[in-house]
Amino acid sequence: MNKLKLLLRDIQETIVQSQAWKSIFRHGYADTPRNRALAIASNVWLHLHPAKVRRHAIKLRYTWCAGGLTFLFFLVTVVTGVILMFYYRPVAEYAFVDIQYLEFDVPFGMINRNMHRWAAHSMVMMVMIHMFRVFLTGSYKPPREFNWVVGVLLITLTFLLSFTGYLLPWDQLAIWAVTVGSNMARATPLLGNEGPLAVQVGDLFDAAAGVKDTFITPRYDARSFLVAGTVVGSPTLLRFYVLHCIFIPVAASILMILHFWRVRKDGGISGPL
Repeated sequence: MNKLKLLLRDIQETIVQSQAWKSIFRHGYADTPRNRALAIASNVWLHLHPAKVRRHAIKLRYTWCAGGLTFLFFLVTVVTGVILMFYYRPVAEYAFVDIQYLEFDVPFGMINRNMHRWAAHSMVMMVMIHMFRVFLTGSYKPPREFNWVVGVLLITLTFLLSFTGYLLPWDQLAIWAVTVGSNMARATPLLGNEGPLAVQVGDLFDAAAGVKDTFITPRYDARSFLVAGTVVGSPTLLRFYVLHCIFIPVAASILMILHFWRVRKDGGISGPL
């Protein structure tokens, strides 16, 4: 038992001393005056803005303002999206009719919808430019590698926001585009019924459950979870609406707060290479 405790302690110390751990957690948890001060100084709500900004961080030719513009377009999509929610019903019978009503009958409805659409397109473009700039300037290197991972999650959520919003007009272009796009989920590793290792994972779950039926099928895989069935239909519209308006924006907002906070705690925007 003592040897097991020593082994676990050694493993814990190895993990805590690793670069990956230090990139996520900046200090220990010992009850010391310094750590108590850091608990206040590291609070994102009490210290959202840095006390000082480096000179190179405000130069347009270095940052391209890509990160700030991405956040600006996100705010535009949130504001215009909330307004659109007043006139839209995520039901197959009314979705397209509501879009037509919004376009041609609601005052400033066309402008509001186009602002939402073009802000979403601009957000996708700017987040890719931002990631490209971060890569060129080496801002993903230690001690900022954890924030790079957060950025990768954010760009993924940005693509998912665009993809889930594409179906909401409920016209032929949206339905068939999402049908083609969602079909790619069938090839998801481990989770798609046509993906790598899907058969092995299904057999493993079947053996654990003591059944002979295949666990991962076209009815129960990554694609069916995404489209709420085997074909794009009314349940898909409702699922995409919830993902687009609630789940993904909330997740993206939390990660953005973490992303901005880590930029400041990692010493601000990294200097030129």
